Amino acid sequence: MDVLAFNREAWDRQVELGNRWTVPAGPEVIAAARAGRWEVVLTPEKPVPRSWFPPLAGSDVLCLACGGGQQGPILAAAGARVTVLDNSPRQLAGDRQVAEREGLALLAVQGDMRDLGAFADASFDLVFHPCSNVFVPEVRPVWREAFRVLRAGGALLSGLVNPVLFLFDEELQEQGVLEVRHRIPYSDLEARSPDDLEQLRQKGRPLEFGHTLEDLLGGQLDAGFRLAGLFEDAWSSTRLGQLIPTFIATRAVKPRSGTD
Repeated sequence: MDVLAFNREAWDRQVELGNRWTVPAGPEVIAAARAGRWEVVLTPEKPVPRSWFPPLAGSDVLCLACGGGQQGPILAAAGARVTVLDNSPRQLAGDRQVAEREGLALLAVQGDMRDLGAFADASFDLVFHPCSNVFVPEVRPVWREAFRVLRAGGALLSGLVNPVLFLFDEELQEQGVLEVRHRIPYSDLEARSPDDLEQLRQKGRPLEFGHTLEDLLGGQLDAGFRLAGLFEDAWSSTRLGQLIPTFIATRAVKPRSGTD
């Protein structure tokens, strides 16, 4: 199955359905960001610490698999030169809409988060990458490409889904019942029947993949990054989220030299 095409169609559909992550930022949010009052999220609820960001004025920022007209335009309004790469044309349309409305320095590029061949080595000072890596079967290529396109001393800010989230039966979870059903790493392609996958397509739901901590965290280290920050987060309204943090945010730095 062509996962990239499946999820492109799904996220285009999510825009039509008004998914929370597809609603572009309003003029008041952009005005506040221009005035220095801004925050963005990598995970569902906790804002990313401002200390994780470089000075944004004049910085080159890649918002990786981060379309929807939210984080990218906010960072652009805060002074960064922003490029948004996303798989969904409809998501990118949200970024273009806000950029045109507000006169922001923002470029929207359609592509695969695992292949950043459109960008030269050392093109960016910051890569901002929310939990969208859950929508690709393999996450290590994302880390390798992010490392390549970052300048020395640059940072990768990532949102990760704790693999524990994928252990449990999805329908029972929605009822507040936690019943272990799946193995980790998790793949919708393995766990769901052909009929289930077709229902996902009809509902406009993307395919999801639960990666191991070895690939999520160890993969960043193996790509060459130095882990410099971490916090946990959760959907606090869910039963599992009330018991354990189900999301992780990391700040990983590309060393300036081999001794950093």
